[in-house]
Amino acid sequence: MLRSIAAPAAGLAAATLLSGTALAAEPAEILKTYSDIAHATYEDALIGARALDAAVDAFVAAPSEAGLAAAREAWLAARPAYQQSEAFRFGNPIVDEFEGKVNAWPLDEGLIDYVAASYGGESDANAFYTLNIIANAQISTGGETLDATVIDADLIQALQEFGGVEANVATGYHAIEFLLWGQDLNGTGPGAGDRPFTDYDAANCTNGNCDRRAAYLAAASDLLVTDLEYIVGEWAEGGPARANLVDGDPEAGLAAIVTGLGSLSYGELAGERTKLGLLLHDPEEEHDCFSDNTFNSHFYDVVGILNVYDGRYTRLDGSIVEGPSLAELVTETDAALGAEMLEKLDATFQAASALKARGETVEAYDQMIAEGNAEGNAVVQALVDGLVDHTRSIERVVAALGLDNVTIEGSDSLDNPNAVFQ
Repeated sequence: MLRSIAAPAAGLAAATLLSGTALAAEPAEILKTYSDIAHATYEDALIGARALDAAVDAFVAAPSEAGLAAAREAWLAARPAYQQSEAFRFGNPIVDEFEGKVNAWPLDEGLIDYVAASYGGESDANAFYTLNIIANAQISTGGETLDATVIDADLIQALQEFGGVEANVATGYHAIEFLLWGQDLNGTGPGAGDRPFTDYDAANCTNGNCDRRAAYLAAASDLLVTDLEYIVGEWAEGGPARANLVDGDPEAGLAAIVTGLGSLSYGELAGERTKLGLLLHDPEEEHDCFSDNTFNSHFYDVVGILNVYDGRYTRLDGSIVEGPSLAELVTETDAALGAEMLEKLDATFQAASALKARGETVEAYDQMIAEGNAEGNAVVQALVDGLVDHTRSIERVVAALGLDNVTIEGSDSLDNPNAVFQ
């Protein structure tokens, strides 16, 4: 939930906002709070990734049903902190470049491992749709041969977006998710992926190549830790991502914050991750599609938006990172708009909470978006509506603060729905 921000007697004129007027929440202080929260959020994501890596190492060393369950639980526990970090995307080039390494989605899983016959054997958009690197130690492309004898971090990084295809996702959370759960073959029915632990048991191997599959999983979890260590350093004191904001033009820094909030809210979460799947009633358009964890991913994206706007983040250990916030600045600038933003964001949070509650007690997200599930569809649509509605208020924040160079990403599923059926 958001903090209650006390409104001043009158708002400031936007023209004087960044021209030396003393403010309760100065832009430079807001940028410091933002950077502190980014650093803390990524640190928590790193803690989760290290725990996941330890669970994976224990599992591949001695494969068992219990070990696989522990690795899956560690993956689920690692997701909330990372999802909250997505509010730092879109406005920060360093984050945008990094994000694809760890959270790219959707992925053509046939690049990595075996898939069911229903997956199909080829794709017009992806020549490597069923490459199955785990089963093939040598692959050829464009007249060149890639030696995949040893599966390690270097190899899977080379496979990321292989052939220039974005759906060739070989690293990050979702590659690990696929390797832990396997394909979800239940469509919009109940049930997640159900990969057997024996896919990793060389002594009782199912589906072949158990040693190479174990090597891939271990390399991917190691690489996730390495990538998150990098981004933590970027936001540490003196790190380039932090310096770009706190040492730069305050107005440009505020524009970066608002760009991130608007683009995650509208084009990414409301559009590509939510409305698109609802329009198509397609379980393949589900963010955490192998584990059926999407209701949590969407919820924590919303929490991340609130964290940034409110200038307050609750860490894994329960400690609070907080400071002067965009919420305070907006309220000081335009009291009515400040109240509107708080109201709209709270409505989105309530919709996300309802989605999460349904996911925990009634049905998975892929079932919610199924054709004919009016009640489930309505719960998902309520989240879309909340995100779209509060984005309209974010656009008014841009005008009230007099910010330039703010472009909020769109989505055909929201702006041109007929296009998604073509």
